[in-house]
Amino acid sequence: MTDTFPPPATIDIARKEDTAEAVPATRRARVGGFELRWSADAPLSLVALPSTHAGRQGIGLVEVFTSAEQRARTSQAYWRSAVGERLRVQGSQVTTDAGATRAIVVQADAVSGLEVRTTVTAPVGTAAVRIENEVRNAGEEPVVVTAVSSATIGIGATAADLDGVVWGRAASEWLAEARWQEVPLRDELPELALDLHGQDGRGHASLSSHGAWSSGEHLPCGYLARPDGEALAWQLETSAGWHVDLCQTRGGGVLSLLGPTDQEHQFAHELLPGGTFAAVPVAVAASAHRRDGAIAELTRYRRWLRGSAQDQHLPVVYNDFMNTLMGQPTTEQLLPLVRRAAEAGAEVFCIDAGWFADPAIGDWWSTVGEWREAPSRFPEGGLRRVIDAIRLAGMAPGLWLEPEVVGVHSPAATRLPDDAFFQRFGRRVQEDRRYHLDFRHPAARAHLDATVDHLVEDYGIEYLKLDYNINPGAGTERDATTAGDGLLAHTRAFREWLVGVQQRHPSLRIENCSSGAMRADYSLLAVTHLQSTSDQQDFRLYPPIAASSPASILPEQCGNWAYPAREMSDDDTVFTLVTGLSGRLYLSGFLDDLRPAQRARVAEAVELHKALRDDLADATPFWPLGLPAWDAPTVCLGLHTSERDLLFVWDRDAAPAAFTLPGVGEAEAIFPAGGEPWAFAATGEGLSVSTPAGIGARVLQVRHG
Repeated sequence: MTDTFPPPATIDIARKEDTAEAVPATRRARVGGFELRWSADAPLSLVALPSTHAGRQGIGLVEVFTSAEQRARTSQAYWRSAVGERLRVQGSQVTTDAGATRAIVVQADAVSGLEVRTTVTAPVGTAAVRIENEVRNAGEEPVVVTAVSSATIGIGATAADLDGVVWGRAASEWLAEARWQEVPLRDELPELALDLHGQDGRGHASLSSHGAWSSGEHLPCGYLARPDGEALAWQLETSAGWHVDLCQTRGGGVLSLLGPTDQEHQFAHELLPGGTFAAVPVAVAASAHRRDGAIAELTRYRRWLRGSAQDQHLPVVYNDFMNTLMGQPTTEQLLPLVRRAAEAGAEVFCIDAGWFADPAIGDWWSTVGEWREAPSRFPEGGLRRVIDAIRLAGMAPGLWLEPEVVGVHSPAATRLPDDAFFQRFGRRVQEDRRYHLDFRHPAARAHLDATVDHLVEDYGIEYLKLDYNINPGAGTERDATTAGDGLLAHTRAFREWLVGVQQRHPSLRIENCSSGAMRADYSLLAVTHLQSTSDQQDFRLYPPIAASSPASILPEQCGNWAYPAREMSDDDTVFTLVTGLSGRLYLSGFLDDLRPAQRARVAEAVELHKALRDDLADATPFWPLGLPAWDAPTVCLGLHTSERDLLFVWDRDAAPAAFTLPGVGEAEAIFPAGGEPWAFAATGEGLSVSTPAGIGARVLQVRHG
């Protein structure tokens, strides 16, 4: 961040006295599928085109709350801040290159001395924009900022425009991630006869994260959809606090998307004269094609955001954790798995947690942090013997790390200074026998730089699974105005560290894991390759997670576990493999213990995944049966590609079932080959499907044209 804003090209702003009608002229700047509007008497607004319902002039795009001034009119919503209502555009600039159109608009508030520099970027090929706000104190006195909206957007133009609108949002927790539901907006914002009262509403409906698991309670994304098909979707790009707020006015609703706030996240940031603060970036996408259309636009945007981080090869990964070694690997147990994983066609073999811990310890949870191999786990050749076996089998070796934590019984806990850890009230923050490193501190970064360099250079590690298994609470107060301020700064420093690691080791692939998907956000997913979608060990419960995850994670980043086991029936084996095939096939399980027929199914699934993975990297998701309920008996995910649609269908009803997939044409099953067939028939309503008794799953293909 810079001390001053680069001046944009100056524009002339019409004022009342300059126009014959004494009405301020509206200025406009087109950015992709959106338009920025402002006048001499109104702040910058964002309007989706050609929609008449997403965006409204007069609803300021940026709201700024300070300790000295909060709202200009009292309410519980994050709208109509005193500073935000006074912001006026000072200049703007629009540029276009091969990849995107970009608008930069600078606004100022003469009373507080604050300036806001807004950058709106519209990538080519998608109806989505990325919004970034940077606040600068151009005054002579310090200002404490308590919240800055990433985007504030008007919804509709009248109170009636909120009728029939649904709010799509997703609850999430360990083992039950990405549970989407559509809530009628009127259930949250009831009709209040505001015209009769001559005032806007004072209530709000909201979702908020807590602590450092950005997707631990709710996903940092969502959508609003109207009965006529118009939809607006968003994602907040932060690993720290975020907040979604909806309120109603006499002229429709207001959607506010924010990073951390004072009330929800113990956030405040002091801006000294000349100082700047960058708000959390947000992406917003509009579509006339309902939920699936808006999510498809976000999907295209996510690929643009990842840029050079995209991993087009999409290797098949085997990991020894899930329902297998569960954090207790040894040479004896690993070598048979290495052989069978290679026979199945895996291209990466990742040794999961425990490789660093003496088995005599038992529970190694509080000892992590040194990240050196435990010789007693790997006698006769050490860890290198296993790594060499992985490489000789034709696979790339990987290891598990949890870089941000140090166990209270780790030597690193005493070797590293107190300032390298999260602190509250003058003491280290401890969560479940672990301390949390602060990646703003050079000693913390140096400790992990040395770890990664050692593993890559001395062992030839090509894949790192980075886990994150504690939530340290509000954050750290060290070198921060508040704990929430410190957490935001740490998460940004950690992201920069990830970028630096990959610059030093460009061939290294990094998996983002966090007790499954408890920190699955596009601050991190933009700079990593794979996201573990869950820690769910029951293969019957996994389908709703796998089917829903592409709403918030790129299909090619959805690491869906498939963990066949000897005690599974043939249908059960297919069931878990279809779960893996619905995203990035992430293998686990005692492959050496499987029946021959099961091993053949695993090899078949891997071969199919390799044939489909180029399609996966360009696919957009859709849901013929809707985003699934947690207990849905039938679950279906569709992936639309240029040449075909892929459908992943799970029948969780033990009895014979019959259902219709709306809008789906004639289809063929491409996995598994053979087995008891399902019956398909194209009808006027869609694809009619009949299944035999017992749970089952299939991969279907619908060719275009």
